[in-house]
Amino acid sequence: MAVQGLKTIKSNHSPQETASRLEAAVKAKGLTVFARIDHAAGASAAGLSLRPTEVLIFGNAKGGTPLMQAGQTIGIDLPLKALVWQDASGETWLSWNDPAWLAARHDVNGADAVLGKLSALLDDLAKAATAV
Repeated sequence: MAVQGLKTIKSNHSPQETASRLEAAVKAKGLTVFARIDHAAGASAAGLSLRPTEVLIFGNAKGGTPLMQAGQTIGIDLPLKALVWQDASGETWLSWNDPAWLAARHDVNGADAVLGKLSALLDDLAKAATAV
């Protein structure tokens, strides 16, 4: 299930619990949660079915602004997003864009320190959301 630029790990929790754990971890790190979008609820409201699928949009200006200063078009991919989803066999997954891939996509140079911190932060958040 490899998708270029996307990191995906399996969760030990239900989709709802994984999304809630992720939201709590984001807030605990002092980041802003801008939105939590329940795609399955939207599909249901339209008379369609969709396995559990939620997006959490989060971030802060201290992390994102230096990246936009280095390559303003990266703003289309900020704030950060994480996707919690359930596959056809009932397994729960957490996916997010790899910051290094985003930087390459937008030709962002000279922001290696910020990208390193961002990657470590996302890895920590993912572990908090998915681990036992």
